[in-house]
Amino acid sequence: MKKYIILFLNLLVLMGCSSRQQQTQQATLTVSIEPLRYFTEAIAGDKFQVTSMVPEGSNPETYDPTPQQLVTLSQSVAFLRIGYIGFEQVWAEKLQSNAPNVKFFNLSEGVNLIREDDIHHGNHSHPGGVEPHIWSSTQNAYIIADNIFHALCTLDADHTAYYKENLAKLKQEIARTDNEIHTLLQNTSCAFLIYHPALSYFARDYGLEQICIEEGGKEPSPAHLQALIRRCKEKHVQVIFVQKEFDTRNAEIIARETGAKIVSINPLSYKWQKEMTTVAKALSE
Repeated sequence: MKKYIILFLNLLVLMGCSSRQQQTQQATLTVSIEPLRYFTEAIAGDKFQVTSMVPEGSNPETYDPTPQQLVTLSQSVAFLRIGYIGFEQVWAEKLQSNAPNVKFFNLSEGVNLIREDDIHHGNHSHPGGVEPHIWSSTQNAYIIADNIFHALCTLDADHTAYYKENLAKLKQEIARTDNEIHTLLQNTSCAFLIYHPALSYFARDYGLEQICIEEGGKEPSPAHLQALIRRCKEKHVQVIFVQKEFDTRNAEIIARETGAKIVSINPLSYKWQKEMTTVAKALSE
């Protein structure tokens, strides 16, 4: 009899622990890409669990969310997005209809967007001719951080002071990153080559010229490839950036013809600071 009483008491304890875990379980925020998860986690701290919809290594322009991700989104309190990435645009209505109670926040609000009449990137295009890679910029990072802060305060006003403190710490990190990049590039005024124009805002921040291998979003023609080689020689291009999402054959051809070095980068990495300084270090060497 004593054994059953002990078993019953243990069961009550376990039920109590499970109940408390459910009560203290963090609410979930879903973000579109990994760099946003870095910024959001820095400000949200331990108040929210943050999950990224597009896993690192996937192409956010053509990505299709999995059924489980749609379930996770529907259970989130909010979806934080850039607003101009391919999959965000394609899935916007579907995501909102699938999760009608989830608040959607556009983190590009307030950013001085780079626009073109018509930007095409292979099998996708950016609505409104907006260059979407806004996070590849320290100046934009401040704006993104402010937008995340305001979103968190809207969702959880009781912890505004906590989020404000974390925002200040994040901005200090952004400032340190910006200072390091300025130091690395202080004697650099150059052009660089990249397949996909993921560093448009970085180039604008630091007075650099970005030359893209893409021709209208497609593989360059032989004539365009030769023109790129001539231009790289004229501009004394020393660095060609490549991303694993894109073919590197043309970059390798241009590197052989010009003597430029190939540097692999990942603008979609969670390690935002590391990626930003990696670009600057490559250009400064």
